[in-house]
Amino acid sequence: MTTPINPDILHYLSGLHGAVDNLKDTWHPEDPAYRADLYRQTMTSLSYAYFMYFHADAEHPDWAPLWNPVYTLQPNPDDIYVQSPIRGDLTYRVSGNRGTCKILSFTTQAALSGTVDQMPVPNGHNELDTNDIGIGLGEDFEIIFSQKRPEGYTGHWAPLHPAARGMYLRYRMYDWANERDPQLSIECLDQVAPKPRLTPQQILDRIEQMARFPARKTKLYNAMQNAVKQSVGFNVFQPVRYPGALVKQVYWPACFQFDADEALIIETEIPKRAPYWNVQLNDPMFNALEYVYRLSSTNGAMARLSSDGRYRAVIALEDPGVPNWLDPAGYTEGGIYGRWYDCDSEPTPTIKRVKLKDLRANLPADTPVVTAEERREELARRVRACQRRRRW
Repeated sequence: MTTPINPDILHYLSGLHGAVDNLKDTWHPEDPAYRADLYRQTMTSLSYAYFMYFHADAEHPDWAPLWNPVYTLQPNPDDIYVQSPIRGDLTYRVSGNRGTCKILSFTTQAALSGTVDQMPVPNGHNELDTNDIGIGLGEDFEIIFSQKRPEGYTGHWAPLHPAARGMYLRYRMYDWANERDPQLSIECLDQVAPKPRLTPQQILDRIEQMARFPARKTKLYNAMQNAVKQSVGFNVFQPVRYPGALVKQVYWPACFQFDADEALIIETEIPKRAPYWNVQLNDPMFNALEYVYRLSSTNGAMARLSSDGRYRAVIALEDPGVPNWLDPAGYTEGGIYGRWYDCDSEPTPTIKRVKLKDLRANLPADTPVVTAEERREELARRVRACQRRRRW
């Protein structure tokens, strides 16, 4: 029987209206700029959804981009994320080279965000950090993922939950210019048929799933950001751990707000043992701000500490001429996300709102001046380093 095909492709994309309906959950639903931002966000999620539904399947796995500066929704600028469909009753081998990035971690889940209307709890979740199992920087390796360890196999192995349907990886880099990302393959070791041609009905079904994907994503992430705002308001951090995220990681989110003639000063002590920490700026809809051509994030390798050992950053629309400028890319409201990873303490930073003209009076007297030329070179180094990573 031949599947009838509607001559209007928009018939299969009606689910996009659900993403637009989420405008009601934004901070300023009547603001045309918010509507335009939401339309852009919808297109980024729709573009990414093609990889989710058409690129690979559990029997024929392959890495596809997850969050990054094109397919947004709050990626960590230090991380490259990739994902592949899997199935908990199959066996997989991931092999290749570890690279020299700070962290290479694997997470398996019953559902990746955006693929279901309601995320399952529990989510068939398992996590593996290669640093914890003795895979050294630059080392070739393989890991078998399966429900049970293969008989006689003595190499690296990680359990798969029977409900697992997706695997995603983080390649976390501290020194963008000099660390090297992993090079990895994923194979299903079970006997499977060749990858089939999709039927017309399968194609139509997947297009309709693609169209529903942006609404599911924005609903999830809007709720996360709005929860912080509703709980503590603006310019206050609220540390949290998330299920399904790195178990050794504490996040410190906040919602920022200031006027054009003001600045925000973020201040914190740094843990004595701090293998990794960072801070980034997001827009009001939880998308990471432009971080290739804007200084909208930093980490422990990039940041300059004050003479007293504390970290101080300044959020301002224009370059304030001090170290650790976090450029909000034209936004005076949005989100802040920081991370302490495997640190021996988890201090909660503070935010101080000041007039821009009074900024230096609120910083240590020996705070250096960063010239326009120094800032241009800082940004140029960032652009080169970020573009040399494989982001999709």
